[in-house]
Amino acid sequence: MRILPTIALAGAILLGTTSSCEVLKNVKLPPGLLNTDPTDGEIGSGLKEALNVGIGKGVSELIKTDGYFGNELLKILLPPEAQQVQEIITKYVPGGDKLVKDAVLKMNRAAEDAANEAKPIFVDAITSMSITDAKNILFGNQNAATSYLRDKTLQSLVAAYAPKINNSLSKVGAIQAWEALSKPYNKFANSPAASLVKGAKPINPDLGAYVTQKALDGLFLKVSDSEKDIRQNIASRTSQVLQRVFGMLDKK
Repeated sequence: MRILPTIALAGAILLGTTSSCEVLKNVKLPPGLLNTDPTDGEIGSGLKEALNVGIGKGVSELIKTDGYFGNELLKILLPPEAQQVQEIITKYVPGGDKLVKDAVLKMNRAAEDAANEAKPIFVDAITSMSITDAKNILFGNQNAATSYLRDKTLQSLVAAYAPKINNSLSKVGAIQAWEALSKPYNKFANSPAASLVKGAKPINPDLGAYVTQKALDGLFLKVSDSEKDIRQNIASRTSQVLQRVFGMLDKK
């Protein structure tokens, strides 16, 4: 009977502790075991470790200064309705160009400031993954684990994450910057003069929900990148459990 050397190992993964990956790296399996198919329990542990690794890597990159702002794929821009009237803002609102740049910078700073808060929320979601879920994910597409996490937890993540984003928006002055931009623009858009300018219509002054969604989109993208890397890059499988579990894909 093949048993993973320590029950505490699985407990460490389920708890999402910082030391879990180090424990995994130090596990020594019996000779020849790496060449056999992993048990269902190992598959579950491997998938959970992979997600924890992906989240840790993604978060560490996003919480840095310019983690969002300096990445063209993740950079949070003005909401679509504001982008459509950006030319109007810069042309007709005094100091409009600076207001736009300040709002964009501070939205991204808010996302960077709040990104670290997402990690424990994701870890809690990972612990509820069943063995059946794990097996379906392992043999799913290149983004199966990330898609599962998004589908199963997005609503609760938004509910828990939105207050943190709003606090961060206030902390870095993003809400104030957005109000400084939207109020004078909306005043113009609601004036008789706006009827002479094509596309001039009021924009939504509520920034929190928009930035929350964009920040989570960026975080999921980072997790997805890490998942694909572990699936495809043997060197990224930094523990024997990952090597055994994802090694099954190499045989396909």
